[in-house]
Amino acid sequence: MPANLPSKICEVCDLPFNWRKKWQKNWDDVKYCSDKCRRNKNAKSSD
Repeated sequence: MPANLPSKICEVCDLPFNWRKKWQKNWDDVKYCSDKCRRNKNAKSSD
């Protein structure tokens, strides 16, 4: 597994996730670790 890949924290589940090749062109716009979290983006209570 390659080292030093960028990572982010998912806005829904608060778990870290690493860069993936499929996100190469839009990494700055990626906010969720999975389609499941993207679908549940409104389920998390906001403060």
